[in-house]
Amino acid sequence: MSVIKIEDIAHVRFAAPDLTAMRAFLEDFGLSVFEAGGRLYGKGGDGRPFVHATEAGEARFLAVGLRAETVADLETLAAFEGVDVADLDEPGGGKIVRLTDPDGYRVEVVAGQNKVAPADLPAEPARNSAASRPRFRSTVRLEAAPAHVRRIGHAVLKVRDFRTSERWYKERFGFLTSDEVEAAKGVPLGAFMRCDRGDKPADHHTLFLAQLPGELGLLHAAFEVANFDDLMLGHQYLRSKKRNQAWGVGRHIMGSQVFDYWKDPFGNELEHWTDGDLFTAADPPQKQPMSALLNVQWGAPHPLFAGKRPPPPGLIAFVTAAQIRVKSLFRRKSKENTA
Repeated sequence: MSVIKIEDIAHVRFAAPDLTAMRAFLEDFGLSVFEAGGRLYGKGGDGRPFVHATEAGEARFLAVGLRAETVADLETLAAFEGVDVADLDEPGGGKIVRLTDPDGYRVEVVAGQNKVAPADLPAEPARNSAASRPRFRSTVRLEAAPAHVRRIGHAVLKVRDFRTSERWYKERFGFLTSDEVEAAKGVPLGAFMRCDRGDKPADHHTLFLAQLPGELGLLHAAFEVANFDDLMLGHQYLRSKKRNQAWGVGRHIMGSQVFDYWKDPFGNELEHWTDGDLFTAADPPQKQPMSALLNVQWGAPHPLFAGKRPPPPGLIAFVTAAQIRVKSLFRRKSKENTA
């Protein structure tokens, strides 16, 4: 049993030296942007007060926010951790519990925020196919514009020790594993984890923990857009603004999302996505090879494989597995020496 069960991701938080440059990018990305209390906020169309926050400072990732169902849940979590429930002095108000995970990431758990009515989505057009042709005597005419970001969907954190981080997040927040990814048989490198909403549908993943080579940090944060046409219009709009594309467009294997990744002016990676998998608590976890993480069902290959001489996928998995095994051995030896 976990301490509480969160209901979704709430936001991601950054620092940046130029809020004007960040604002321009976020508006091109499809967020509604405003300033309050010296910070820059971006919100989607779901009525939540904000999904992206930036404060002035050296460029870096600051925190991931998770949403608890009630303030009472925050009180339960705070009592378990021995910390306080504080007022959230930001747009939407509410309450917050601030924690630090095993890798030093700030985790902000919020509840009781004020909502407004969700914005209207672009109309979902009838679509003709070989099997069904409902669109008759009408045309498709789309207007160039940024994508319509609806909400934040997930975040991906790079961790030092996947099992340690997995245990920390599951014990506190009730995450369920959708897919565990292995670098080699019996060598897990991470997991796509979803919220436990019982019989209610939940996104395939709200949090992905990945024990991968390189420095710690946020790998990306993902935002749901209205539909496939909306994603492609957003893609076209960002290209017209000469924004820095990171990967896309394509369809993932795990989660099945159609994706499109972009980098903000400070190197943070944000994803547009649509048409992702939904599961309930009754769906069992699966195990997948690392190849399922790097490959696509269709579309642009992973940037690792985009060059003229891409490394073999098997080699990447082998090196990753070797690094995980070596780090695990050193941790085990260190524990034995201190015992």
